[in-house]
Amino acid sequence: MAPLDSVRRRQGTRSRRLAVLLTTIAAALIGLPGAAVAAPVGQQLAAADQALLDGVRLAGLWEMPAGQMAAEKGQSAVVREVGAEIARQHEELDRLTVEAANKLGATIPTVPSAQQQQWLTEMKNATGAQFDQIFVTRLRVAHGAILPVVTAVRGSTRNDVIRELANATNKYVSDHMLMLESTGLVRYAELPPAVLPAPGEDGLIAAAQANTAPPMGISNTLIWAIFLAALGTGGFLSYRLLRRR
Repeated sequence: MAPLDSVRRRQGTRSRRLAVLLTTIAAALIGLPGAAVAAPVGQQLAAADQALLDGVRLAGLWEMPAGQMAAEKGQSAVVREVGAEIARQHEELDRLTVEAANKLGATIPTVPSAQQQQWLTEMKNATGAQFDQIFVTRLRVAHGAILPVVTAVRGSTRNDVIRELANATNKYVSDHMLMLESTGLVRYAELPPAVLPAPGEDGLIAAAQANTAPPMGISNTLIWAIFLAALGTGGFLSYRLLRRR
């Protein structure tokens, strides 16, 4: 994969400080072990747009190997088939994400987050029916968590490149959810509840509609907080239900 360019910088002292603040917040929220380097000088991406790039990239970085594992060690034929197809489609989506980041001069992750690496380790250590359940549970929760972020950014972004990526991501995420549900292993009653946006200007939808980052980076923080809250809740619930087996 071609190396990414360094991040674009907006002109002005205040904007440069904001870019540094947003980078610090994003790193603290998702614990990125590494990030790709970008280059052209230009306008800083809106916080919601950057959140979409990061979220889609991170999803591909762990779901591609997860799907490949399912294709190789899944106990049921349907899990093996679903795993192979999800891995294949994430390769295409990852290519689109890297191309979008290069066009925008954006920095995006290069390795999965610490939490995602733990999920991959969990799958490596599982076998048989236990592996099938872990694979379906983890991926179904993750897809359900990122879908509202994709929808919110798609509805309000002012960036043509981001809008195109959101369109593609929305289709892939919806298709993957249907594939995972076709295994018959999704436990709907134990999925994490929907995290609705808070009323007023601090909600997820409002943040995406504003499509800009306020001085303290509130919009970006809330988008990632909602996304990670859903993943965290799902991870806890899936851990409990998997322990029952």
